[in-house]
Amino acid sequence: MATKVIVSLPGEEDYAVRIGQGVMDALGRDVRKIDRFAQTRDVLVITDSNVGPLYLAQARGSLSQAGFKVADLTVPAGEASKSPEVASEIWQAMAQLALGRDALVVALGGGVVGDLAGFVASTYMRGVGVVQVPTSLLAMVDSSVGGKTAVNLPEGKNLVGTFFQPSFVCADTSTLKTLPEREWLCGCGEIAKSAVIDSDDFFFWLMDHAEALAGRVDEDVIAEAIARSVVFKADVVARDKTETAGVRECLNYGHTLGHALEACAGFGKFSHGACVAEGMRFAAQVTVDELAQVDAEAAESAREFAQAQAELLDELGLVRFDLGAVSSGLNPEALLAAMKRDKKSRAGELRFVLVNDVSKWRVVGLDDDAVLGHLRSWV
Repeated sequence: MATKVIVSLPGEEDYAVRIGQGVMDALGRDVRKIDRFAQTRDVLVITDSNVGPLYLAQARGSLSQAGFKVADLTVPAGEASKSPEVASEIWQAMAQLALGRDALVVALGGGVVGDLAGFVASTYMRGVGVVQVPTSLLAMVDSSVGGKTAVNLPEGKNLVGTFFQPSFVCADTSTLKTLPEREWLCGCGEIAKSAVIDSDDFFFWLMDHAEALAGRVDEDVIAEAIARSVVFKADVVARDKTETAGVRECLNYGHTLGHALEACAGFGKFSHGACVAEGMRFAAQVTVDELAQVDAEAAESAREFAQAQAELLDELGLVRFDLGAVSSGLNPEALLAAMKRDKKSRAGELRFVLVNDVSKWRVVGLDDDAVLGHLRSWV
């Protein structure tokens, strides 16, 4: 049975996120029901070399049955495709296909395809419609919802992008059966982040079901974890659509160090989820250390939370990795430099989302010396 979550954002049309096994079969019918696409003819499906052989025929078939004229484009799988060069190739292909303002882009794949296709759709002819069909757990719980699109530069991840909401999200959980374990854990990291920031209800539900989620054995648990994460993110985005009100910054929990780890190691060497989990552990320890300077009792409470968070991450299979052992490039100085290139830096200070208990978060700016001290202790 499918679950539907409605995302309502100020100044935007509501859109649905449909979650469940087999919902891709109804993709074309569901899209055709959207007023914007009632008369649309041309659809471009963008996928990658891993996902295309598995699900492109199914997506094309559903769209064709609904009367769409479908073209497709496959990019190489991996983070390297999320680049200005690949985006430019897709723009040219869209122009050669003579796609107009009423065309629709369908992003079929994980986070890389979703971000890339969303960015291309948001910029071609100043914006054509986009539908997200996430096929990874990470994309289902995070990147397919909220409208962030981007490509990477050699200097850092997601440095060029737009805010551009999809018109529909089709999260077919049957696609998760072919997901490699590394990518499954990637999604678990984002679910853990959502639970920590959201509420006691979500956090303790996840604690109770972490083993089942990690083991991928209970379809109901998987669907509920996705739905809870989507509801959480939709609520945050509704309050801060373009990350200007200070609310959406909470979604960056674990990402300041996480993105630096990805950049220093080389994009793709470590999974995004593993790096975010490491960033969450780091941020929790920074919270303890910062509070210890001013309030011993608060620091002890934060230490108890850090332990609970660590236990949750361990249960999900997101165990710590030895930064010193895995790469000589992951030294404090290199990590600091990577953080300073990140878009979360403001006025010369690095901004960290720090959490001292479930749902109790704040954004703190730290100077270089303070960050280096924390990194040296961590590494």
